[in-house]
Amino acid sequence: MKKLFIALLCLLFAVPFALVGCSDTKNTVRLCEVTHSIFYAPLYIAINKGYFEDYDIKIELTNGGGADKCMSALISKSADIALMGPEATIYVAEQGKKDMPVVFGQLTKRDGSFIIGRENITNFTWDVLANKEILGGRQGGVPAMTLEYAIEKNNVQNCTINYDVAFDNLTSAFIGGTGDFVTAFEPVASTLVENNQGYILASVGAETGEIPYTAFTANSSYIEKNEDTIKNFLRAIMKGYNYLMSAKIDDVVQSLKPSFEGTSDASIKKSIQSYIAIDSWNSTPVMTEVAYNNLIKIMQNAGKLTETVPFASVVNNNYALEILNDAI
Repeated sequence: MKKLFIALLCLLFAVPFALVGCSDTKNTVRLCEVTHSIFYAPLYIAINKGYFEDYDIKIELTNGGGADKCMSALISKSADIALMGPEATIYVAEQGKKDMPVVFGQLTKRDGSFIIGRENITNFTWDVLANKEILGGRQGGVPAMTLEYAIEKNNVQNCTINYDVAFDNLTSAFIGGTGDFVTAFEPVASTLVENNQGYILASVGAETGEIPYTAFTANSSYIEKNEDTIKNFLRAIMKGYNYLMSAKIDDVVQSLKPSFEGTSDASIKKSIQSYIAIDSWNSTPVMTEVAYNNLIKIMQNAGKLTETVPFASVVNNNYALEILNDAI
């Protein structure tokens, strides 16, 4: 009887604690990012300055290492939201999936990668890539397709794009001697320069123009069940963007440092300046149909789309527009 009594007491005390545990995680958002880069500065600022916490959201951040892997995480429901290129959602839309992943907010509006060379070429022109090999990432991914578009736009002859190296291994392969050039995001690009391992020669995004390069995507079922979380998520991102664009740059550096341990202040600062210079970030989470169609054009140019996928089947701007209206 004594053992039974103790067991019942343990059960009674365990239940409230279990309930508390559940309440702590009810607004946890499992976010899978395509890569870790200062290109996504508004997100990290929102995390580090507590803007998500202001809306009772806890972010569990993981690095997918590619849009294909982020999409797999969404489809398997091991992630709630993915930050990745919309091309992954367009590919799935072509297949007519039931619980369709939907883009609900845009973050960046052009390619954030830079051409890195082994030599410092002053007055770089794109024909420097002629008869050379450049590491470009996974075939069918937006980084590779925008690179292809820039090369074709500049009529570069006999440039070999190496698609065989995994996205996460591009710079390490380049440092190891593979290829003549590589594309890299910040702060990796500036860190390569800082370590005398390469030189930043050009911006791919400045060459290819405005496209919805990275956006927040979730399954339709998740969005429908978590509408308030979706809206508050976007509000936190907007606060991060506004801080990025209005604060002193040294303060912005400090706000990003927790997300980039081991990266020097100088590299973080240079990264921010590089992305501001090419106008990288969307000022609102709303994706325009014009920008979307530019992405479709680049995908068709790469031979990755057999037919046009309608904007409305991929993008839901309702939540982004609602939070903008609330702010007016």
